[in-house]
Amino acid sequence: MAEAQRSNPAGPIAGARPACWGHSRWRQLGGAILLLLVGLLCARPAPAADEPPALAAAREYRSVHGSEILRELAELVRLPNVAADRPAIRRNAAFLETALTRRGLAAEVIELADAAPIVFAELETPGAQRTLLFYAHYDGQPVDPDQWRHGAWEPTLYSAAMEAGGRPFRWPSAEEEIDPDWRLYGRSTADDKAPIIALLAALDALAAAGLEASVNLKVLLEGEEEAGSPHLARYLDHLGERLAGDLWLFCDGPVHQSGRPQLFFGVRGFSGLEITVYGANRSLHSGHYGNWAPNPSERLVHLLASMKDEAGRVTVEGFYDSVVPIGEAERQALDEVPEFEATLRHALGLAESVGEERYNERLLLPSLNLRGLAGATVGATARNVIPSQATASIDLRLVLGNDPDELAQKVEDHIRRQGYTIVREAPDDETRRAHPRLARVVRQGGYRAVRTAMDLPAVSDLVAAATAAAGEPVVRVPTLGGSLPLYLFEGRPLIGVPIANHDNNQHAPNENLRLGNLWYGVDLMALLLTLPPAGAE
Repeated sequence: MAEAQRSNPAGPIAGARPACWGHSRWRQLGGAILLLLVGLLCARPAPAADEPPALAAAREYRSVHGSEILRELAELVRLPNVAADRPAIRRNAAFLETALTRRGLAAEVIELADAAPIVFAELETPGAQRTLLFYAHYDGQPVDPDQWRHGAWEPTLYSAAMEAGGRPFRWPSAEEEIDPDWRLYGRSTADDKAPIIALLAALDALAAAGLEASVNLKVLLEGEEEAGSPHLARYLDHLGERLAGDLWLFCDGPVHQSGRPQLFFGVRGFSGLEITVYGANRSLHSGHYGNWAPNPSERLVHLLASMKDEAGRVTVEGFYDSVVPIGEAERQALDEVPEFEATLRHALGLAESVGEERYNERLLLPSLNLRGLAGATVGATARNVIPSQATASIDLRLVLGNDPDELAQKVEDHIRRQGYTIVREAPDDETRRAHPRLARVVRQGGYRAVRTAMDLPAVSDLVAAATAAAGEPVVRVPTLGGSLPLYLFEGRPLIGVPIANHDNNQHAPNENLRLGNLWYGVDLMALLLTLPPAGAE
């Protein structure tokens, strides 16, 4: 019973008192408690003299209401959010509409035909000279339940990262200090529900301190980013002039691998191909036909090996020709990125990395990644056969200047130069007999990379805000490693302001959020909401 009372966030019934205590004893206890509270308040460190009021407000609020912030995130994470599950997505959208409305924003759920809904909200600040637009997505990647230690939508608090020996941890009480190294496990804890909750908590913090935002705020929350944002362009057209503003802030992705806060000014584009190489029209006994019948798995491996050298450079002709080089501001930012590659290799259990360039410089080159390979089976189900076909799935990460169709075409041209005839459908026997080497290539579409200039006037204000929130210098990178459909926003300045820890298992089993990163997000959002007028000293 005592344990149940400790875990009840509501605490004991208001006004209840032990029956054996008299009124005088309660007065004595009340006086002692009052003196204790006064002492604690006096002992609390005062904000630094140069600490912005919004930052002080955010830190004060989360120190008192940390468990409430965490519980709201857990409540949101508890809602399954795979884009294909439209009823579940609608429940997420309704939750967010209510949460934004409760903070004084004019919020609405908009659902176009055949599309997952978006949530759009606005907050108008009298006299504001800037309008900031925040983008985040509330959908998440599909899950394989067998790969998760807990249910993907059963948010579970851990005392540290699982890999560091963390253990399941009880939920903190309202009065308990929250350790920044605690981790919350669950799908979309980091990608991408955390920044949404951080924004909501920052609004609460400003209100609690009697502070007002200095900017007009617009919020766009998407419900199918993890499905490739197939309808985002329609929503942008639908909203039209309602999306007018000065700067888009994209709250997706992780902080830098060095652990430092990060601002990114672009994202890589994407294209994909699936390549299937064919042999006989049925699987063959490897004893009877080995050394005689062509093995499509072997041929596919040779074909893939011809696309990259041992140093990781793509050998497809013209693959790097359209890359737009970075400018002086980008080069200076890269020179300021701290050394972290050795630490990252150690954490990932790698003896070496690919290429001579540093990590962030490698992201400025297009990549060709073998993301999946299938041909017959392995392990306990392996059979002594020559398979009839073998398939490889490839993703291409694009940089500024690359066209997704053009780069995919270069890969196809390379396949043809290796002696293959390309088909679009599974070949019949007549086609197999006519062509010694057959490859079916299926393109998966894609989108261009986007990069914003790093010398925009607003950059210095964002750098100052992120540095103040984190208490250490911010890392500025020209492009993030991942891909987002930011090409839809071309022509509008956009900067990424991620908050999630870099080791959050994004898209993978046991996705998690380090709570210290959530607190950084609350602090950062409070500062962004109170940015000084453009050009102010």
